[in-house]
Amino acid sequence: MPPLHQSDSMQEPKPRGASLTWREMMSYFGPAFVASVAYIDPGNFAANIEGGTRFGYSLLWVLLWSNLMAMLVQYLSAKLGIVTGHTLPENCRTHFPRWLNVTAWVAAEIAAIATDLAEFLGAALGFYLLFGPALLAHGFGKTHVMLFAALATTVFVFLMLALEQHGFRHLEWGIIAFVCVIGICYAIEIFLVHPNWALAAHHTLVPSLNRSSIYIAVSMLGATVMPHVVYLHSALVQPRIRIFQRGKLRSASNSADFRERYLRFELVDIIVAMNGAWLINSAMVVMAAGTFASFAARGMEPVTTIEAAHRTLGPLLGPLSATVFAVALLCSGLSSSTVGVMAGQVIIEGFLNIKFPIYLRRLITIIPAIAVIAMGLDPLRILILSQVVLSFALPFALIPLLWLTNRPKVMGNFANTTRVRIAGYITISVILALNVLLLWQMATSA
Repeated sequence: MPPLHQSDSMQEPKPRGASLTWREMMSYFGPAFVASVAYIDPGNFAANIEGGTRFGYSLLWVLLWSNLMAMLVQYLSAKLGIVTGHTLPENCRTHFPRWLNVTAWVAAEIAAIATDLAEFLGAALGFYLLFGPALLAHGFGKTHVMLFAALATTVFVFLMLALEQHGFRHLEWGIIAFVCVIGICYAIEIFLVHPNWALAAHHTLVPSLNRSSIYIAVSMLGATVMPHVVYLHSALVQPRIRIFQRGKLRSASNSADFRERYLRFELVDIIVAMNGAWLINSAMVVMAAGTFASFAARGMEPVTTIEAAHRTLGPLLGPLSATVFAVALLCSGLSSSTVGVMAGQVIIEGFLNIKFPIYLRRLITIIPAIAVIAMGLDPLRILILSQVVLSFALPFALIPLLWLTNRPKVMGNFANTTRVRIAGYITISVILALNVLLLWQMATSA
């Protein structure tokens, strides 16, 4: 992560009692919201629209379970970073043999590339949906317009990354603003769709899965429990630790007290941010289910691309629906692409113990997305495939995280309790089981 700047200092509030706790807690809000952006990135748009269109409300339970797992995973990542003062990749480098460290790094880089591909494509699509029609009307081809959109995405992400040069709180508030915009956009979509709430509630609570829905279920899982932010969250908590070490936080008398207090605040941060992301994801599925799921039964052409979803929303629900859909996608792509670049930097610096300029990381990771755009490949198919890749990369992040946070030699008195260990084992087992089911399905249908 970029070095901490003087503008990052956080002064302890003066009032005592409840007001002190509330004001201080708000000063710790941010890391989980930055991480939550990855849970509502363009890959989620693709997976959720596909799931809602093909299977209606029936996969909403996947989002609920994925969110519960995401909250546990993000808490463990934040706890590892807060207690040890080091990121997950740095802890892997310290505690694991070289061959295992290299294997984990390769898996993390694959996840980061897949993530950045989805996020960059999503932002470019957002630009295209908002401004593409005007350019197409002036004789530009779709590929050229998408390339222009990719260039605009690159510029905006560089500007987002520049926020951190003025202090990590500037970037956190910028990301929170994007999350709020996405949430407002989908609140508008739900208001316009008028979904079947009873059916949506039933499928949120009652799991159902069949052979044809496994692929989408795994992609929704991969789009929700994101491996790159498992690494990133342990880094996002570091600036406040450095502030405490410089003596600018006096809310705790010693390191252990500070870390215990920080963990309580971060847990609240995670609960609020992750549940907000879950509601937005659920709204995506509900919107698709309420709008597109009946097309096949009515003999209409199914919605198979994000562009088709945008084009169809206007005639069905009015121009406002299509516009807010595009705005949400653009905000999702820009914010998540910024977070993806930060995660990639944490991964390469932590595993390899090198300094890597974040702007160089951005330039390198746009190459696959530019290639996809230039070849005219279907962005939706690429987005969904990238989410499946992320699901297969998850165990390489989760198993080391669980192993490290279980060990008293690493965590001291903050090592996981028996209940947390069991929950961690269940989480990893569910992810592995879904991946095995998908492999089995692919093998038997070949």
